[in-house]
Amino acid sequence: MFNAELTNLLTPVVTDLGLECLGVEYSPSQGNGLVRVYIDAASRAVTVEDCEAVSRQVSATLDVNDPIPGRYTLEVSSPGLDRPLYTPGQFARIAGQSAKVEVNLAIAGRRRFQGPILAVEGEDVILEQDGTPVRIAHANIHKAKLVPQFDEPAGKPGKHKPNKKSK
Repeated sequence: MFNAELTNLLTPVVTDLGLECLGVEYSPSQGNGLVRVYIDAASRAVTVEDCEAVSRQVSATLDVNDPIPGRYTLEVSSPGLDRPLYTPGQFARIAGQSAKVEVNLAIAGRRRFQGPILAVEGEDVILEQDGTPVRIAHANIHKAKLVPQFDEPAGKPGKHKPNKKSK
């Protein structure tokens, strides 16, 4: 639960800069760990300047509070197309879209699910897997991310062959 503690420590820092802290991931490693902070902006794209500002403030907060033993690398990032999902509220915001979810404890013999998010009820995420609704307790979610959807190009779906030049 160390990620949750870091998220609680760093969320106010990001919020004070007018941004949203989507989540924080800590990956310990021999010699040099990694702290990754995902940020988002409400009505615009995240800029490099946003990442720089958050990096400065988060770095200072981590230096003062010193919650991480040893050396680590700090990375601040926008969520990207396959944005990670950390809270029930984040799942609710993208209801109807598809997500990949990996759980800690298997549900009906499965640990990985992918399908549209049907609903969020309290702390449970309801996802459709192979045409069947699956209720997943948020506390059981190990990792989750949005599955980007790309529109088909105009015309027929599938590969388009270029016209051959006649000689």
